[in-house]
Amino acid sequence: MNTAVDKWISVDGVAEYLGVSSVTIYRWLEKSRIPAHKVGKQWRFKSSEIDEWVRSGNAAEQNTDPTDLVENK
Repeated sequence: MNTAVDKWISVDGVAEYLGVSSVTIYRWLEKSRIPAHKVGKQWRFKSSEIDEWVRSGNAAEQNTDPTDLVENK
């Protein structure tokens, strides 16, 4: 892996990349379901870790929890 090319992604960016809402990303973070790094007060995601997480099938498992599909507004 070439770490010089590895991008850091925000919550909104990873939500858009995965096709889910940012609320869903925060729920996954609360349940430690997605690889992430806390930088100060913000969550950041390495693009290579997200890609590996998706390839491994772990992302698909997250979409089976119906509570993640409900958004409270």
